[in-house]
Amino acid sequence: MARKTLTDKGVAALKPRDKLYAHPDPQCPGHYVRVSPIGGKSYVAVARDLNGKQIWTTIGNAAHLDIDAARQKAREIINRVKGGQRVEGPETFDSVAKDWLKRHVEAKGLLSSKRVRGYLDNHILPAWGGRVFTSIGRSDVTKLLDNVEDNSGPVAADKTLAIVSSIFNWYAARNDNYNTPIVRGMRRSSSKERARTRILSDDEIRLIWSKAEGTFGDMVKLLLITAQRRDKVASVKWDDVSVDGVWDVANGNKRQKGTCGELVLPPMALDIVRSRPRLVSNPYIFPGPGTLHFKSYDRQKRKLDKATGPLPHWQLHDLRRTARSLMSRAGVLPHISERVLGHVINGVEGIHDRHAYREEKAQALKALAGLIGSILRNDDANQKVRRLRG
Repeated sequence: MARKTLTDKGVAALKPRDKLYAHPDPQCPGHYVRVSPIGGKSYVAVARDLNGKQIWTTIGNAAHLDIDAARQKAREIINRVKGGQRVEGPETFDSVAKDWLKRHVEAKGLLSSKRVRGYLDNHILPAWGGRVFTSIGRSDVTKLLDNVEDNSGPVAADKTLAIVSSIFNWYAARNDNYNTPIVRGMRRSSSKERARTRILSDDEIRLIWSKAEGTFGDMVKLLLITAQRRDKVASVKWDDVSVDGVWDVANGNKRQKGTCGELVLPPMALDIVRSRPRLVSNPYIFPGPGTLHFKSYDRQKRKLDKATGPLPHWQLHDLRRTARSLMSRAGVLPHISERVLGHVINGVEGIHDRHAYREEKAQALKALAGLIGSILRNDDANQKVRRLRG
């Protein structure tokens, strides 16, 4: 004899038992009403996926959903489970991006996470956030990059491309039937064309040095004398420099750039460090607000540019390139200069040569400081004057 049709009234009449139980719906195989011992009722769908695993999916509370609507949802869910699709329905770009951030960016501790979030929030999610992820095609990528290039420039467009490409590739690696829409030729600029070659001339070094004052000015000088990255210098703590002047260049994250290790600072650098006021409330040699290190680069750089007067455009990173070139000029061997800068040494040498080069780097910085001192004194000009008078 056929079982009775289950109605809303019939669902309401189901009695609780000592244990949770599921009452089948005769009109929809795989659809059940689950009844708790305290009388709560909810609709559930049960189906086996492509691997034969039984999947239970809660549809909703029976107090807020009628039986006909529950049956319709149950049929959709059962068909999706049997077809190997997500029960939750199509994924949006926003949901995939959040999962990528969690499992790829944050899980790996990538230092670029703050920049990545900025590009997502400012450029990508406003355009694609609610879109079905798999609906985004090549033309959508092109349109997004056009918009970013028009408003923020080609470099920003390329950074946007790198982020969405990483998300698409990450998703493709986790899904059988997905191909990324990214193809060759989408970049808007060339890294070779963007590569800076700017180094400061001797006259520029003298001018900038003479106008560099205060916390930022001391930072600028130390950047040139040590050839280190901006963030390394800005974040150096008093405890990082020993009494005898050895700076242990921090590298707390394995993906963080900077592998130079210990640097024996030359007297010129130590004089700058030791002249800095030491704050009890702040651990940094170049303090910022509260307990943070200095970060007001742009504002202070504009102030320095105003003090020096018109100069060909230069950036703080150009000091590092200038220092590397000065070391070559001072006769420092290239493989020593590269280790001072903290560059990774590639190939067999980088793998097998585990020497710390502590003394060699110390001599390199000493030679660099000596040459900078000579430039600041303008020794070549003084020698020319003496020769003319002789």
